[in-house]
Amino acid sequence: MIDTSLQTIENLHLGHCSFFATHKTKDVNFRMDMLKRFKSAILANEQKITDALYADLHKSAEEAYLTEISIVLQEIDNHLKHLKAWAKPKSVPTPLHLLPSSSKIIYEPLGVALIIAPWNYPFQLLMNSLVGAISSGCCAMLKPSPYTPTVAAVMEEIIHQAFDTNYISIVQGGRDVNRILLEKRFDIIFFTGSPDLGKVVMKAASAFLTPVVLELGGKSPCIVDASANIDLAARRIAWGKMINAGQTCIAPDYLFAHESIKDALLLKIQKYITLWYGQNPQESPYFPRIVNDNAIKRLQKLLLHGKIVFGGNVDAADKYISPTIIDEVQTDFPIMQEEIFGPILPVLTFDNIETVIEYVNAHEKPLAFYYFGKNDSVKNVFLKTSSGGACVNDTLLHITNHHLPFGGVGNSGMGKYHGHESFLAFSNARAVISTPTWFDLPVKYVPFRFFKWVKKII
Repeated sequence: MIDTSLQTIENLHLGHCSFFATHKTKDVNFRMDMLKRFKSAILANEQKITDALYADLHKSAEEAYLTEISIVLQEIDNHLKHLKAWAKPKSVPTPLHLLPSSSKIIYEPLGVALIIAPWNYPFQLLMNSLVGAISSGCCAMLKPSPYTPTVAAVMEEIIHQAFDTNYISIVQGGRDVNRILLEKRFDIIFFTGSPDLGKVVMKAASAFLTPVVLELGGKSPCIVDASANIDLAARRIAWGKMINAGQTCIAPDYLFAHESIKDALLLKIQKYITLWYGQNPQESPYFPRIVNDNAIKRLQKLLLHGKIVFGGNVDAADKYISPTIIDEVQTDFPIMQEEIFGPILPVLTFDNIETVIEYVNAHEKPLAFYYFGKNDSVKNVFLKTSSGGACVNDTLLHITNHHLPFGGVGNSGMGKYHGHESFLAFSNARAVISTPTWFDLPVKYVPFRFFKWVKKII
């Protein structure tokens, strides 16, 4: 795919600024129409999206719909249902000493947004954030990942079908294009990717004091305590880890299993992986592939330490790594130093939950946190740890509820989106106080008469 030229980017950026200056996007009915047009374009191209996801990542049609297409469609429907209420000015109480003034919050679009998305869920992560930009009344320039070129081409087609290029545009390319984009002045940058690249984005944004939403990642722990339902935990961990071949920012990155149940748990995880993908997952129509050769090489190196108790097969030509479980992992192994982003599950053992809590807290705050055990233990674990989101006795599901904010904390990101949070992410909550002209409090003026009475009121 050819990189978008500097001149084209500059023309598009200028067009967005000019279009936003017409104030057309501030009309809620316009936003509603654009969301409906967006949905229609997705539905019209659903098969192309599905085929592209298979071409780039070997995703089955079912997984493509469940983890990408349906999430975007649900997000659009949610915004269509609630946008008019969200966009209305919100009256708030006015303190006694400010009466008879009234107070309200007006939600105005931030302006022109830059949205940069990764390759692992290339359709969902670009288009889902675009819903928030449209809903809030922003113009947007989109930048998909070059590592999933087939999906990127289909998304470009969808954007051109649905929108005027002065309103919503899409540009293509690698790091050089990213550099050009980050040198431009946008009103908000929405970035999804690694923490290292998030730092680059944030540094670039600082030149213009541009607000950023950073959806990053990290090593999300999965803890299975002695009180857990072992069969259920195994099934849900296997599912959460193997979706998209583990290339999920909120996948269970490493497993801490209580010593009393570890062996049984690992056998059951193997059982479910085999049940779903067969004895040779490479032949399964449901098991995705690793995105590229560099990722394969990186993941192969992680297989060199610890005891492989399941899987471990690699076919670099097919971009395939089998579902793999590595036991007897030490915390200083390479696999425990970086986010895995593959179908490899390292396993550590514990006998006291406090040691697990200490380990988690000694490292960067994760994007997700998974705990399997009885509810009376959950409060203690959550009280003593921090993460962007969490599930109790399950994995991944918190991302699917648009009533919940999704985002990281610390090294795993900043800012939230999904549902109402997406509308807020691209909006400025403008504080407005309206004071009538028929009355003017004299006490606020020099020489501050009756000041001792004023102190009692405020």
